[in-house]
This record gives sequence, C-alpha cells and structure tokens, in this order.
Amino acid sequence: MFKEFIFNTINDSIDFDYASYIASMYDITLELKAEKSAEEIIAETFEDDGLEDNTKRPPIVTVMGHVDHGKTSLLDAIRNTRVTSGEAGGITQHIGAYTVQINGESITFIDTPGHAAFTSMRARGAKITDVAIIVVAADDGVMPQTIEAINHAKAADVSIIVAMNKMDKSDINPDRVKQQLAEHGLLVEEWGGDIILVPVSAKTGMGINNLLEAVLLVTEIKELKANPKKRAMGSVLEAKLDKGRGPVATVLVLNGTLSVGDNVIAGFATGKIRAMFDDKGKRVKQAGPSTPVEVLGFSEVPQAGDFVHAADEKLVKKAAEERKDKVKIESAKQSTSMNLNDLFGKISEGNLKNLNLIIKTDVLGSLEALRSSLEKISNDEVKVSSIHGGVGAINETDIMLARASNAIVIGFNVRADSNAKVVAEKEGVDIRLYNVIYDAVDDVTKAMKGMLAPKYRETIVGSIEVREVFKISGVGAVAGAYVTSGKAVRNGKVRVYRNDVCVYDGNILALKRFKDDVKEVASGYECGVSVENYNDIKVGDIFEIYQMEEIEQ
Repeated sequence: MFKEFIFNTINDSIDFDYASYIASMYDITLELKAEKSAEEIIAETFEDDGLEDNTKRPPIVTVMGHVDHGKTSLLDAIRNTRVTSGEAGGITQHIGAYTVQINGESITFIDTPGHAAFTSMRARGAKITDVAIIVVAADDGVMPQTIEAINHAKAADVSIIVAMNKMDKSDINPDRVKQQLAEHGLLVEEWGGDIILVPVSAKTGMGINNLLEAVLLVTEIKELKANPKKRAMGSVLEAKLDKGRGPVATVLVLNGTLSVGDNVIAGFATGKIRAMFDDKGKRVKQAGPSTPVEVLGFSEVPQAGDFVHAADEKLVKKAAEERKDKVKIESAKQSTSMNLNDLFGKISEGNLKNLNLIIKTDVLGSLEALRSSLEKISNDEVKVSSIHGGVGAINETDIMLARASNAIVIGFNVRADSNAKVVAEKEGVDIRLYNVIYDAVDDVTKAMKGMLAPKYRETIVGSIEVREVFKISGVGAVAGAYVTSGKAVRNGKVRVYRNDVCVYDGNILALKRFKDDVKEVASGYECGVSVENYNDIKVGDIFEIYQMEEIEQ
C-alpha cells in the first residue's frame, strides 16, 4: 500500500476498493459481502427456515356490505349459533376477530370496522383475508357501499360469497338482487356464474350453516396451508392503549406459532409477549395459524395493518432502530409537504411532474367521478395521480399517507375528523373540502398551471430605422430613428439588425419623442431610442421591436 501511496496505520480500516486493488496484484479476487440489515435477517429467517407450509389452516373471512344491511347482526348470529352453550355467555371482550366451528373445522372471522380499515390494511401490504362475504339486504338490493365493498374485495383478489340477508321479510326481491350483482360483475351460480349466493336471515338464523359450508367449499380449492413450527408472523388487526394493561394489540397469526415470552416487532413497536387472550377472553400460551389473539407486552401501540414478526431480542431492537432511521431519512427528504396554494413554486426535477392526490368522498359514485375528472386534466408535463381513494371522513391514516407521499387530500361532501385535523396541522398536510366537483377540478387545474413551465409567444410590434446617432454623457448612444412599421413601445424587447444580421438582442432602455418620455410612438413618426447595455449603434441599423406574451395553458 505504501508503494501505491496509500498511507495507513495499523489501526486504520481499508476501503474495499483499495483492498480489492492490492489483492488483484497478487491474483486474488476479493468479494464484498454486505452486512445484512436486521430487517432482512428477520425476513430470511421466516422464509428460509427449511420448513414447508404443509398443515391445513382455517380460512380467514371478512364481512362487508352496505350500512343497515345486517353485517353486525349476521356476525352476531354466526357467533351465537356456532359457539357452544357453555361459552355463549363467556365472551367477556370483543377483540375484533373470532373463530367458529362447523363440521369439525374452524373459520376465523375478522370484524373490521368498515371498509376503511380493510383498505388501510391492504394499503400497508397486509393481505390477510381469504374470503369476503358481501352482505346484501334482499329487500333493499345493491347500494353504493355494497358496490364499494365489491370493488375492495376484487382489488384485494379474494374469493367472494354473497350473503342475501333479511330473507324473513315479506317484501323481498331476490331476482332483482341477482340482476344488480350481475351488473357489477358478480354472476351467481344459478345464472351460470361462479359466485355462491346464500340466502340467510340474521334474525331467525336461517342459512347460517349453509353460509359457513360455502366458506369451506370456496377455500377447499385454495388449499390454505401454513406451518405451526415456524416462527410466528401475523398482522395487527387493531390496537389501543389500555389504562390498566398498557398497549394492547389484536394480532391475527398468519403463519407459525406465537407463544408467551416471544420477542416481537410490529412497525416501531417491540416487546416481549407477557400474556395472550383468545376471542373468548381466556388466557392462552400459544396461538397457531389463522388464530386471533389479544397480546400484551408491546412497548408502544402498533398501527392496524403492521406486520408482526417473532425474532431474537437483539434483532427485534435493531430492526426497530433501522425502521426509525429509515423514516427519519425519508422525512428529511420530504421536509416540506405539498400545498395547493404554493404548488406554483413546487416544480419537481425532470420533465414529468407528479401531483399526488388522496380523495375521500361521501359515496363511491362521487369518488369515481371525481377521480376520473381530476386524472383527465393530466397533460404531457404534469401527471395527476390519485394514489388513494375512499369513502367516509378524512382520517389520520389518510393524513399520514399524504405526508409520506407528498400528496394533497381532497374531501368531497365529507369532513376531516378531529384527529386528522390535528395531525394535518402538525405535519403540514393540505386538506381541501368541496361540495361541487367542478370547484375541485378548477382548483387543481389552477395549481397545475403553476407546475407547468410557462410558455411564451413572440409578437413583432414594430420596426424602426436608425437615421442619426447621438452620444450623450451619462446615457451613452441614443438612436435618432424613424418608425417604419407598427409602433415603437417602451416596454418591448429589441433586436438590432445590421445588414440583415442580428448583432444584438436586448431590452429598450428609454423611448423619447423630442424631450418627453413616451410609452409608444406610432408608425411614420420620429423618436429617440436607447438600448439597455448596448452603445455600438450605427446609422442604418434596423431595430425590430417585439414582446413576449405568456400562452394560456
């Protein structure tokens, strides 16, 4: 190394490039093995532990549908008919998920608080549902939120079963429901499609067993497998801070077995599991695949949708630090949030600029209309992207997504909840509320114009001929000229032509008619003209006067 003028002492570390260069002189090839992050090690431990997913696991089901169509009643009916009489009164707490038994097999139901949670979990990459049961009231038919639920289920790529509820009523119209479902791409089996439709009544308990059997039938084809011997991996369904017990998270184990005493990480939250409770409120020591449990022992409250991994204590702590550092770096990169008012000054690098939007509306129809209207105003230079859309009030998750992706939140006929307002103010996220679609489109169009590089058109105003040159001290050369065409204007730009060759291009400094300053001089009149930063004016020069006009975009 000394021969190569690389001076190090025995305590110095050597760059790989230097070491590789020196080694190559002795015909040795060095290979760099980059140190793996704790995050990568945890993921690899789970993937490459040599254990194959070979054990059947219970299917995980989400129930969705329009408000008042009986989602909650149906879930209650399933819970009450399928738990044994001894346990019926023993459900001491509601943990957002529970397991029922049918024909000797288990099914796990997730009781999501609406589609918003389902969507936010999906947005975080947590694909936890195998089957979506869409509840439709037989007397009411397909409603806006039903359509939204269908679209969410399709986007999540899960099997769909339709539960036609309220079959005990007298004014039902099943054929109308089937027709409406067909219009939205769900063709039931009786009509030659592949969607199972089960008539049920949450009130009388009719068809509940048929519905559960349909779930088993649909998932049998999928061959859902897991391996209880693996280290646990799951997802947080919901979490809260309990006064007496500290951070409490409902975790759905997706694979492996979660045990009391395991060190776990979920988002930034780490901890050692102190206690676990099942959906009946009983203490359990272990939870296998597709089992929901309430977990105590996290250092802080994790977020719904966070993945949970069990790993060694050191790895867990290191991974949490890495995640925090990553967020710090990302937030430093995006130190300022997007704001529709100052969008004019925010021009991205490169030729294509992105304007990210998060759209929340009162109904799905408005969402589609607003999204397509806004995306249509994209052009070659600015692309409008709706990175997230949903129905319902603007919530904290929307604000955090907007902060992370430098987006503007647009609300249509909805408001921001109190948490969202506080977080938006703290994070500097711009929330815009509208009740007319065209107002939203108008505002975004104006903001986009600010992102566009202004385009100008040149207009020739007039032409003048230099007939005399005066040298005036303190001013320089002044042309005594005659306006041959158009007009001479004081706020114009000028090109100086000599023998039809442009020798200078600049601005008019002053325009005079006799001794007076004037704004313009018409054709056929004489004037005095001085040019900014140019004194080499000659008799016979032609001044072409022009103006730059900004083109409306």
